[in-house]
Amino acid sequence: MDVMFALLERFTSFLFNWESRLAVIYLCATVVLVYVLWVARGRSGSFTAYLLPKETYLHKSNLVDIKIFLFNSLLSVAGIFAMLTFTPAMTIFLLDALLTASGSQRPDAAAPVAWTTTLLATIIMILTMDFCVYWIHRIHHEVQSLWPYHAVHHSAEVMTPLTVNRKHPMYILFGILFRGFVIGTVQALMLFLLVGKVNVLTIGSVNAGYFLFNALGSNLRHSHIWLSYGRVLEHIFISPAQHHIHHSIKRKHYNKNYGEVFAFWDWMFGTLYVPASYENINYGLSDEEGNRIEQPHPTLRAALLHPFVESWEALWKGTSRDPNLTPDADQTALQ
Repeated sequence: MDVMFALLERFTSFLFNWESRLAVIYLCATVVLVYVLWVARGRSGSFTAYLLPKETYLHKSNLVDIKIFLFNSLLSVAGIFAMLTFTPAMTIFLLDALLTASGSQRPDAAAPVAWTTTLLATIIMILTMDFCVYWIHRIHHEVQSLWPYHAVHHSAEVMTPLTVNRKHPMYILFGILFRGFVIGTVQALMLFLLVGKVNVLTIGSVNAGYFLFNALGSNLRHSHIWLSYGRVLEHIFISPAQHHIHHSIKRKHYNKNYGEVFAFWDWMFGTLYVPASYENINYGLSDEEGNRIEQPHPTLRAALLHPFVESWEALWKGTSRDPNLTPDADQTALQ
């Protein structure tokens, strides 16, 4: 019963915690946005069918999404992910080390912080968090022993807002460790150079920066609905359409659009793809020629265990890359 209540509490937090992409407020905003798109595109068919097509939501792939979400929720309730969350400890450790090395002392935590400093700190943290997402994502595509864990996400043959949580536990754990080190380091430097003290309000305010991101279409990134921001904005922000491209099985779409919020990371590192117009997308896994491969994760068990086998095989064979191969040709089933 304790486990059931804990799961219910976690599910409730997903629905009513505004930091969750699946919060009711964002789901409602998504419905409104989809309605506007449905009207603008000619009201083809019923709105319910446009919003919730049966072939998508009753697909076996979506059922696996649900099972993975519930399994990871169990791990979260058990405290598995929380045990490796060390960002605050990393921040405080490095900040104290910097203060000790400089001979400074931590100022009074009640001292006021200028709004300009808080704004700058917030921008830095948002950029840092998104930069982490970009590289966690890209590393899992380019390191052969890590790709099998991320392939679970890409093996989704249809996409719904819940697909964002179709993640192998190892992918989640790697992300926690990566973000803990990078964000903890940046927070310590920022607090030492800009703020000079640990200020919970300053650090916590970065969450507000994701409110508009979640309210203005983040749930369409994993969906059947195409939404492009246009060529100019898609060099700055990753649109739902660009994330659809990332999930495409077409060879020309391989290794593109790793970013979550900002597109300029992809632009900066040569992985940006901006669609000129609507493109018909098929989701799932494919080989290096763009041919669809058989679903390797038809069940929860396969989704959890198969990646360990593939990862071990990749480690056994070695993760070195042939310099004569392009990033696309060097990998199999990267989208």
